[in-house]
Amino acid sequence: MVHLVLYQPEIPQNAGNIARTAAALGFPLHLVRPLGFRLAHPGLKRAGLDYWPYVDLRVHDTWEAFLEALPPGARVLAFSARGEKGLYEARFQEGDYLLFGPETRGLPQEVLARFPSLHIPMPGPVRSLNLAVAVGVAAYEAYRQLREAPQGRR
Repeated sequence: MVHLVLYQPEIPQNAGNIARTAAALGFPLHLVRPLGFRLAHPGLKRAGLDYWPYVDLRVHDTWEAFLEALPPGARVLAFSARGEKGLYEARFQEGDYLLFGPETRGLPQEVLARFPSLHIPMPGPVRSLNLAVAVGVAAYEAYRQLREAPQGRR
């Protein structure tokens, strides 16, 4: 299992779409406050459709609370347009935490400095993807790698 983590997400529809992806893959979704919306926001609920009962949603009141909740030795991979390594160079492992920043500003430098960082290749003129799309691309690459791993590594 891989964990999806949204650091201070701002747009409820993105978070709802990501929740739907998390439900589809069976990955827990962590939201780190402050959020740019209420958890009861209609856009959040609508984007997640009727899949909310299948979402393993974990809300952390602060960044520090999220860090304290990490199991010992947990690997956090931070996603940024300025990431050190490309997504397809990464080798995902069970238990990884895929960390994504807020839509308008990305992850702060102090967070990026703390963890290995990845970027999604952008061969065209666009500098970044919508957050929900970026999480979907990364989550499904992790799923693909772990699904295809030899039995002993699953």
